[in-house]
Amino acid sequence: MKSYGFIRVATAVPVVRVADVEANTAEICRMTGEAEANGASIVLFPELSITGYSCGDLFGQQALIDAAEAGVRKILEYTRGKSAAVIVGAPVRFRGRLYNCAVVLKNGNIKGIVPKIWLPTYNEFYEGRWFSSGKDFMSPYAGTTGRFLANGKDTVREGWCAEISYAGFRCNISPNIIFETGKVSFGIEICEDMWTPVPPSSYLALAGAQLILNPSASNDILFKHAYRKSLVSQQSARTVSGYVYCSSGFGESTQDLVYGGASLIYENGTLLSENRRFGTESSMNFADLDVERLDSERQRMNTFASVTPDGTPVTAYDRLYSRVPLGKTAETDFVKKLYRHIDAHPFVPEGNKEETDARCREIMDIQVAGLASRLAHIQCRTAVIGISGGLDSTLALLVTALAFDKLGWDRKRITGITMPGYGTTDRTHGNAVDLMAALGVSSREISIAAACDLHFTDIGHDKGIHDVTYENSQARERTQILMDVANQTGGIVVGTGDLSELALGWATYNGDHMSMYGVNASIPKTLVRHLVRWAAENHFDTVASVTGRTKNTKDILLDIIDTPISPELLPADEQGHISQKTEDIVGPYELHDFFLYHTFRAGYSPEKILFLACKAFEGAYDEDTIRKWLKTFVRRFFSQQFKRSCLPDGPKVGSVSLSPRGDWRMPSDAKPDQFLKQL
Repeated sequence: MKSYGFIRVATAVPVVRVADVEANTAEICRMTGEAEANGASIVLFPELSITGYSCGDLFGQQALIDAAEAGVRKILEYTRGKSAAVIVGAPVRFRGRLYNCAVVLKNGNIKGIVPKIWLPTYNEFYEGRWFSSGKDFMSPYAGTTGRFLANGKDTVREGWCAEISYAGFRCNISPNIIFETGKVSFGIEICEDMWTPVPPSSYLALAGAQLILNPSASNDILFKHAYRKSLVSQQSARTVSGYVYCSSGFGESTQDLVYGGASLIYENGTLLSENRRFGTESSMNFADLDVERLDSERQRMNTFASVTPDGTPVTAYDRLYSRVPLGKTAETDFVKKLYRHIDAHPFVPEGNKEETDARCREIMDIQVAGLASRLAHIQCRTAVIGISGGLDSTLALLVTALAFDKLGWDRKRITGITMPGYGTTDRTHGNAVDLMAALGVSSREISIAAACDLHFTDIGHDKGIHDVTYENSQARERTQILMDVANQTGGIVVGTGDLSELALGWATYNGDHMSMYGVNASIPKTLVRHLVRWAAENHFDTVASVTGRTKNTKDILLDIIDTPISPELLPADEQGHISQKTEDIVGPYELHDFFLYHTFRAGYSPEKILFLACKAFEGAYDEDTIRKWLKTFVRRFFSQQFKRSCLPDGPKVGSVSLSPRGDWRMPSDAKPDQFLKQL
């Protein structure tokens, strides 16, 4: 089975019986079996889960400590022959001190024990009354410095750790351990460790841990959970890691506090999965973390490896940690079931109406601010835009109108030009004319037919041959008109081309490919459609007088949204409808935007993108269709780089941009063969 860079993790919140180790051990084993059956490679239980967190002074009783060790022995025997790594919380006595520990078990072995460093001793918490801090092991004088136990064998290795004999096994005990399972490395911090100004996970991540596991016993009070989620999200984002958090729940003592059993799994700041708190039964939470993407993000984020909390060179951190190999991960069937939401439209804002409105408003604010700044900076008198009645020119016109409003300029200083040609339909022409009138901009109509006829005569081209010369001549004629009118009026040409067209090279070189400022340069087609709809419902739901008629601007915009996407460079059909539909030629833009996002943001291989697309578009496209258009995307993306190498200026809006000046630097003669082989 292929992992595609994913690893399945599970958080297990068992119903606890305080101080009843035998019952807790049985439940931990049962839930471990359930996680194993679901293909989990790592199973995380809460802090002190084998005894219960709220045992109080019972932690001073030898009977409880002995029972906990015996319980760990039963659990590790249960893991024999299983592929999941299991992390349970237990009180561990060492050299006359008691430590609050996470014990890592795999296939009948104890792989290591990680003690909690920062013990809460304020307000209602008195953990320091019973436990010592894991700081005891974070000194060259703490134990067997440089000695490392791997599978029961001594190995010379730099790092701070001590050797312990526990539950019949010799292993390391130290906070400075990183565990390796398959190609994934994880470190552990326990509950309060995360709440400190510089959590141990910051150092663990710098030392190479891709996942952070946090067994916790965090009580619930009003509004605490929101703050807890914020902490986990931020630490996950700051360390560019997968953060797996599991807290104790039902069954813990409610003498003074209530434990809700919070379970959270984040990836680089994004919540993948969480449970419902305050349940009365044991619960499990699964998620598939994309370790390949985490590695890619760390590679792209050059400050990740150059900035450390204390100024220490990042390479020095590697020497502070022992690394424990756990063997292979589980043989997980990610194709059959993926515990992860794959967004089919990653560029389109999601969430409730308030969140969506805020994101759309910010996107357009960035576009508007970019254009307004450019206009003011060059002391430009006017703006010139080609208006086709399609989505891209519509969004560009809306942004330009708002930019002029922002500057306090009369919209009449905007010149919109409709340039009908051989393929222009009444629908698009009518919408173009109506929209310019509704927005109150100056409008002109200049047909390109006569000029193209003369041009074809000049170059000796048969007008009846509808080839690339026929199409591109029209696009370049339109660009010439726009540039010359901009010179006439002392203005600039505002570009309308979008990010999706740039990725596919679906633009005529030195035609619609060129402008003086491209406001849509980092807006993909799926987002263009969404923004125009949002603008219709939030900014331009107004009634205007249009060519002697009263028409709602919103209705014009909605009809533009429903119009098939087309450059309209070929003659209309016999019914006067658009004959040249872009998505019939290059493929659905929603697929290409999906391909672009995952190629750029994560550096995924075509094979992985195909896998994810099949999940995201299940029921909409079959695998053969997705594969076909992915091949088209790869071929065009490579072959059309020369157009992106000389793009005009334009504002970067999202995290994906193909500007050659900083975001995407690629040789124009790079070959796609290696990428196409995977398909």
